[in-house]
Amino acid sequence: MFFQQYYLACLSHASYLVGDRTTGRAVVVDPQRDIAQYLADAEENGLWIEAVIETHFHADFLSGHLELAEATGAETLYGEAAAGIAEFPIRTLADGERLPLGEVVLEARATPGHTPESISIVVYERAEDTVPYGVLTGDTLFIGDVGRPDLLTSVGVTGDELARQLYRSLQDKLLPLPDETRVFPAHGAGSACGKNLSTETVSTMGEQRRTNYALQPMTEEAFVAAVTEGQPAAPLYFAFSAARNKQARPLLEEGDAPTPLPLEEVLRLQAGGVLVLDTRPPADFALGHLRGSVNVGLEGRFAEYAGDVIRPDQSVILVGEDGTETEAKVRLARIGFDRVLGALAEPIESFVRNPDLVEQSARISAPELAARQRELDRLQIVDIRNEGEARLGMIPGATVVPLARLLARLDELDRTAPTVVHCAGGYRSSIGTSVLRANGFTDVSDLLGGYAAWAAAELPTTTFTPDVG
Repeated sequence: MFFQQYYLACLSHASYLVGDRTTGRAVVVDPQRDIAQYLADAEENGLWIEAVIETHFHADFLSGHLELAEATGAETLYGEAAAGIAEFPIRTLADGERLPLGEVVLEARATPGHTPESISIVVYERAEDTVPYGVLTGDTLFIGDVGRPDLLTSVGVTGDELARQLYRSLQDKLLPLPDETRVFPAHGAGSACGKNLSTETVSTMGEQRRTNYALQPMTEEAFVAAVTEGQPAAPLYFAFSAARNKQARPLLEEGDAPTPLPLEEVLRLQAGGVLVLDTRPPADFALGHLRGSVNVGLEGRFAEYAGDVIRPDQSVILVGEDGTETEAKVRLARIGFDRVLGALAEPIESFVRNPDLVEQSARISAPELAARQRELDRLQIVDIRNEGEARLGMIPGATVVPLARLLARLDELDRTAPTVVHCAGGYRSSIGTSVLRANGFTDVSDLLGGYAAWAAAELPTTTFTPDVG
């Protein structure tokens, strides 16, 4: 058997290539949109990718099933509950259906709960094995957690209904697997598809039975309460990506670099509503950037946070360090954001030649913020962490507006008040600060080091109280 996990850290996404060395037949499970690595590994190991198995319609990334179908002729397989939903050809797998690749055999198990169509794939090295090699659990079971059941409320499926389905899926389809069975999920720590995901990317059923809070003996009612409480705010782009994964959409051309654009063209497009997205690190952005641009540093969870502050229908021009433009384009494409019109040519030179178009970001330390609190009655502190983070402690007087909700809640904030934005450590606050400035806030500062710096300075903290709205 050939078995390879591919882990994309910036989206906490795991995908898999599974093949039979005796026949050369292989499948890819839950692929990312840029598919070169699967094709290269298949060719190197004498495998032919004949199918793509999707454990469900993903919300946090755009799958590469269409790209793989075009490149290899692979058919796309989903669970039975996906029938009639996709705009492209699919074949459905019945609960318990076996898919032989040769000696290697895959078995589909219907495991609804994260979504109605969710399935898990049990992998047997040989058809006669009584202990499976592993199980690909998609977003049903994670290491240390289970998939959140609340992401489909906008389309009429309640979190309570899906949580009950999830409970039964775990009890009836996954927990009966032997302790030795390896667990291979679709996500790890950092994913917003759960709340307690481990940094580990593989485990066993026995380990999860012992350590995963959601697999401990409990009633269905207790399980529903446990898995629905305390979920983080879902990134803004999730609904868009989930819908896009059901559509027959254009294919990604991985190697095509964005078109270089002169400053004059960038300014013209920006005046017409195009977003200028600066992908440099926050410190570089703070030293000087094109007025009105939004900063999402490429070194962090770039696509996820860009998806929080860019509307899916919004066109984008990139500004970044030389040689990073194609990477930024591909990483945006991984969540379905394909409207990249180009990239500013020679950005630093353009800034130097046109200082009147450049502005700097105000950044303050924790002691400076404490002093401002004493001096300014109208000081507005915006905490853009998720509520779960805020429950660990807050700066007194701060208002919690998770980054994924910032665009929707701009009108709740005072555009004229002196404002300080903070997150946990400083990366997201640069994003939030730039968003506020781009939307007419006149006096915005970024707290260096975020809440961690405030706590380290032993300044006063308070407990979280949920905000209305």
